[in-house]
Amino acid sequence: QVQLEESGGGLVQPGGSLRLSCVASGGDFSIYAVGWGRQGPGKQREWIAGITSDGSINYAGSVKGRFTVTRDNAKKTVYLQMDNLKPEDTAVYLCNLAGHGYTTWGQGTQVTVSS
Repeated sequence: QVQLEESGGGLVQPGGSLRLSCVASGGDFSIYAVGWGRQGPGKQREWIAGITSDGSINYAGSVKGRFTVTRDNAKKTVYLQMDNLKPEDTAVYLCNLAGHGYTTWGQGTQVTVSS
């Protein structure tokens, strides 16, 4: 069993930046794909960014060019750098780990973009 814990959320003005972190405990982090999803108020969960075990990266169109996902296997951590934030980015951001017939999500961290 792998547990995930996110941090780094908060309140930011439009156009601002935040960096989210997600630390894994248990399991071999390096063999899994990791990434991020988000769930805005009254919306379904949306996958937004992911990075595979071999470093391949993909983004949802809504965040491509503004968000950057990276991973540090030695620290068992995946990051999400979010730039040029918009009010519509307001959501709970959740970390995901998947692969080898297993998937799990973290509890999430709130990001609010407002002036």
